[in-house]
Amino acid sequence: ASSRSHLIFSIIVETTNNETRQTSIGKLSIVDLAGSERLAKTGVEDPVAIAEAQSINLSLTALGNVISALSSGKGHVPYRDNKLTMLMSDSLGGNAKTLMFVNISPSAYNTDETNNSLTYASRVKLIKNSPQKVIETNEIKRLKNVIEKLRQGIAVDLGPQDIQDRNVDESSPPITPTNKRQSISLTDQPAKRRASRTPSPLP
Repeated sequence: ASSRSHLIFSIIVETTNNETRQTSIGKLSIVDLAGSERLAKTGVEDPVAIAEAQSINLSLTALGNVISALSSGKGHVPYRDNKLTMLMSDSLGGNAKTLMFVNISPSAYNTDETNNSLTYASRVKLIKNSPQKVIETNEIKRLKNVIEKLRQGIAVDLGPQDIQDRNVDESSPPITPTNKRQSISLTDQPAKRRASRTPSPLP
């Protein structure tokens, strides 16, 4: 990737304990951020290059707002303000541990950019998360597979425990997204009928 673009490289590691069959999942994200640019210094006149620089600066500003919100402990973190922050959301807050390396220039000509970069990095050091292992049991993996199949419109055969939880007999058809929508509409019908029987106020 060039200096005029961001690069996000993610590695997902999944290990399974052969005895407990529990699965641990870890993710390592390596992010190379493009440097912010000042158009007055670069002297760029090409409209495309100007738009690229503005887009880079906008994404870095959004990332700075996210880092500021995380370091100050604010309730709302604006991850959705930019695509960059959405992609980096699981690398900054929650169950993540963040480490930032900053490249700075020794030149006095770039003093402002150096100060901004160091301020950027100092905010990251203030982020306090509690990294924990992400462990999935076989049951959780099975339920995730069921949900994914339902999203794709694939019929799912339920096990005995699921049938008992639904409080239905074994002759019930497998759950599909269509059946799910029908059950929701049937559940809502009595409420609609009750609402229709409510007398209207007198004029």
